[in-house]
Amino acid sequence: MQLTPQMRLTTQRQIILEELGKVTSHPTANEVYDMVRKRLPRIGLGTVYRNLELMSETGIILKLEVGGTQKRFDATIDPHYHIRCLSCGKVDDIEIPVMEDINKTAAAVSQYQVLGHHIEFSGLCNECSNMEEEQMVN
Repeated sequence: MQLTPQMRLTTQRQIILEELGKVTSHPTANEVYDMVRKRLPRIGLGTVYRNLELMSETGIILKLEVGGTQKRFDATIDPHYHIRCLSCGKVDDIEIPVMEDINKTAAAVSQYQVLGHHIEFSGLCNECSNMEEEQMVN
């Protein structure tokens, strides 16, 4: 975890980070709030939102923003890819090597200085896929 000089690690931020680090489900702010409230019953939803935003802006955590879906948060800040279920919205990490050459390729065909990329795969998770198969059989 890397804090900036302007941002100190308050008890609230520490607990938010600890709870976020315990899961791989890429929770929404409301889900993080529910997890944190078990340890800090008096914390407000607005406080959790503000801290998640601040920590994502400073690079301590990742904020996953996908068009039309709720923001999700990830304690893993190393470059990696995600896969999202089109049915239930669940987001998981997908363990494939990060394609570093794609940045050079994009820079070569554009007039941009490419600083990075985000790739999100989409499909159906096992649970939703199984439910669809069951519905087709019935």
